[in-house]
Amino acid sequence: MFDTDRWLEIIASIRSNVLRTVLSGFTVALGLYIFIVLFGIGTGLQNAFTQGFARDAQNLISIFTGKTTIAYGGLQSDREVVLKNEDYEEIVDSDRSKVEYASPRYSANLPVKYGKESGNYQISGTNAEEKNIENRKLIDGRYLNPRDLENKRYVAVIGRMVQRDLIKNGSPIGKELEINGTMFKVIGVFSDDGGDFEERMISIPITTLQQMKKGSDTVNTVYITYDQNLTPDKAIEYSDKLEKQLKSKHKVSPDDESAIRVRNNAKNLSETFQFMFILTLIVGFIGMGTLLAGIIGISNIMVYIVKERTKEIGVRKAIGAKPKSIVGLIIQESIVITVISGLIGVGLGVLTLNLIGDSLEEYFILDPSVGWGIIAAAFVSLIISGLVAGFVPAYRASKIKPIEALRTE
Repeated sequence: MFDTDRWLEIIASIRSNVLRTVLSGFTVALGLYIFIVLFGIGTGLQNAFTQGFARDAQNLISIFTGKTTIAYGGLQSDREVVLKNEDYEEIVDSDRSKVEYASPRYSANLPVKYGKESGNYQISGTNAEEKNIENRKLIDGRYLNPRDLENKRYVAVIGRMVQRDLIKNGSPIGKELEINGTMFKVIGVFSDDGGDFEERMISIPITTLQQMKKGSDTVNTVYITYDQNLTPDKAIEYSDKLEKQLKSKHKVSPDDESAIRVRNNAKNLSETFQFMFILTLIVGFIGMGTLLAGIIGISNIMVYIVKERTKEIGVRKAIGAKPKSIVGLIIQESIVITVISGLIGVGLGVLTLNLIGDSLEEYFILDPSVGWGIIAAAFVSLIISGLVAGFVPAYRASKIKPIEALRTE
């Protein structure tokens, strides 16, 4: 392995057969390059899906309403279904043991002013448990509490981007915003992994917003996080029960999918995991196919190399070279070409993924990358394949009698 003469001979062989060497290495480099890029993009898709579910609690049940599409219970279709405070209370009280956090939401897009700055923002009337459901992080002050709702206080928790847009300098805590002509005191600032859109929201007590809307007790949405000890099947059973309960109360057909919609992340996660499993299998199959193509390419070229050097092998044997030295020389040359080409393929693959970065985020590919463990495994498998690919034809050639090898044209 560390024979200087053999290394010099390998270098001379490579330099005198540049085209052959390039063709040998190209299949290896291309195989590893495609393998790394494919797995990186697969990881990027997984990252995008994971981040999408991480924005809110993963054990979330969301309840929305709309218009009926089916006439039912003596009532016409195209009827607006509206949830009230009593609906929210019945939903939560129907089985409190299964509820971790619960929050009603009544939303409105309203003008907001602070000094000379102004803009329209989504105002969410909600309660204290919204913070846990939305996975919000307080960066200043406090969040809403039960007393704020009970006393219908004019207080607001603002997103980080609202602070940047309107207040800009200094702490916003204690400062007053004018929301739709009414003054609200800022009590807290939050950040949200959902991004700028989520951070351009303002949360106030739902009781206060309902009072501003002339005593309305309307609820747009109900959010519930179920007990995390529930199995996915039990969680889905619970949300199905809530849907039946609401449809029965509001006289909505069981087959109507628009009037009352209950979205359970347990279902979404199950479907997503199935999709990601299938995606991983597809990427793995294509990646392994690419590596296999590289291995076959090495084998074919090594067969050609050995055949081309048959006469040379005959000369070596005629002057006393042992079969193992001939085999060792060809295998070592094969491994050298494989390692160098593999490093080039790995380098280009990693560079490509780094250049892609987050530029494909709009196509749901976020931070594509490949672990070094997978790269090392693929690299080692190609080296072993290069060794085998070189050994088989070299061993056969070493068994040829010198006189037969010298006759080969």
